[in-house]
Amino acid sequence: MVDLKVNIGSLQLKNPVMTASGTFGYGTEYSDFIDISRIGGIIVKGTTVRDRQGNPYPRLAETPSGMLNAVGLQNKGVDYFVNNIYPTIKDIDTNIIVNVSGSEVADYVATAEKLNELERIPAIELNISCPNVKEGGMAFGTSCVSAAKVVSEVRKAYKKTLIVKLSPNVTNISEIALAVEAAGADSVSLINTLLGMAINAKTRRPVLSTVTGGLSGPAVKPVALRMVWQVAKAVKIPVIGLGGIMTATDAIEFLLAGATAIQIGTANFIDPTVSIKVIDGIETYLKENKFNSVSDIIGALEV
Repeated sequence: MVDLKVNIGSLQLKNPVMTASGTFGYGTEYSDFIDISRIGGIIVKGTTVRDRQGNPYPRLAETPSGMLNAVGLQNKGVDYFVNNIYPTIKDIDTNIIVNVSGSEVADYVATAEKLNELERIPAIELNISCPNVKEGGMAFGTSCVSAAKVVSEVRKAYKKTLIVKLSPNVTNISEIALAVEAAGADSVSLINTLLGMAINAKTRRPVLSTVTGGLSGPAVKPVALRMVWQVAKAVKIPVIGLGGIMTATDAIEFLLAGATAIQIGTANFIDPTVSIKVIDGIETYLKENKFNSVSDIIGALEV
């Protein structure tokens, strides 16, 4: 048997495979297809301090080798999550992690404070990189000063594992990663979606109601892989890699680049069993190459 366990700060995952926020609901939606307790961690959809209706339709568009989304963090707010969602997912035998977003620093702090009280939520993922909201969102993640500010304030209120999700829509992502590490992040996850757009030539209008949206899927993988490699060399905290992971081989490439764990996003829409296939594929790769532990290949890229 090979050892698939990895640690993100004080948080231990049974394997390095997680599901990305916004692509896996609250986990239970996939329980008819797979044993969701086999997954290393489930990151539930974005949660804000108050309910959000999201952006007007249309807010999804297919693109070559990917998709655009402009959902806009639609959710019923943290109080609804605490009272209605949490009781239904707290006993799932894996790490349930909540993605937290906000329009102001105070919003992030208020949401984190409430989640800090939930015994079976061992971590949050601070989303300072969403390109689909007009206020806050990506704006916090595009400068070292604003990124460090929101992380440091949340760090004062949140006592468990704090993961910070970074935006790729910046000049130097390593600088942002170093800033949030210094501000108290236990880990960084990257990348969030790349800013893109689609146009309907017949109507001469944008496809999305918001004009621009977040590009995900295989098209972004080379960019994500490069950024994960750069950040893993720059910071001392664990890096979680995501962006276009469709297969076990994709996941292994991110681990070799320096990611301690990975997240699967868009692929869940195509194949609801993909996370289990990736777990099994990583294990097979380790056995075939005579590695005893997944830790043996983390950052093992030979350059």
